[in-house]
Amino acid sequence: MKGTEHMHEAVSETMLHGTPHNTARPGEIAPLVLMPGDPLRARMIAETRLSEVRQFNSVRNMLGYTGTYRGVPVSVMGSGMGAPSMGIYSYELFAFYGVERIVRIGTCGGLTPDVEVGDLVMAMSASTDSNYAHQYGLQGTFSPCADYGMLEKAVQIARNRNLRFHVGNIFSSDIFSLYSALPPEAGWQRWARMGCKATDMECYALYCNAAYLGKKALTLLTCSDSNITHRAMSAEERQNSLLAMIDLALELAV
Repeated sequence: MKGTEHMHEAVSETMLHGTPHNTARPGEIAPLVLMPGDPLRARMIAETRLSEVRQFNSVRNMLGYTGTYRGVPVSVMGSGMGAPSMGIYSYELFAFYGVERIVRIGTCGGLTPDVEVGDLVMAMSASTDSNYAHQYGLQGTFSPCADYGMLEKAVQIARNRNLRFHVGNIFSSDIFSLYSALPPEAGWQRWARMGCKATDMECYALYCNAAYLGKKALTLLTCSDSNITHRAMSAEERQNSLLAMIDLALELAV
């Protein structure tokens, strides 16, 4: 009861002043939010894919916009890099702004030979080296999952559009793999051996927040580089591949 009262007080305060990281007022953010890591990509999506666009946040330059897609309200906002940043922004959206669904749209490093540069990876679940779930006081290891309904619809859309895609577990790391002090055989290769198809830095925190707050989340990633072949996207490839992922994500709104 005490925790519930505290939450109600926090929501009431948000209605008056926003949160420390978001100046939006109730009703300014849609029930579905797309979250790229880069706030400038959020702006690009708003300007090129949405109609009737209104900016609702610029605190710390973490830009957020609401518009419509095929007549349906959709918001897009940056998450920043890493679990702590995604954890803060997605928690506030879920807990204080009535957001029901968040779709993370980002890039990833491929960890298995079948994941090629440019492929779409849908995170069914996320493993991690992060201590993010410590806050829940669980006596074990928590494995958060995507919302199945959103995942199923995304798979159907990808098939209809003849996109190359993979569905499976990913590895959400606190360490950018290229800068890891560990050699591959002691680092990412161990996660790949257990079936993790790709690595990002934000999915685990997003899925944990969704689980804790009874919301829905899905992570869609475009493979921008391969840890196997060491091939990386050119600027043109990155643009075209990311647009395919973004357009798929938007279709989840309708």
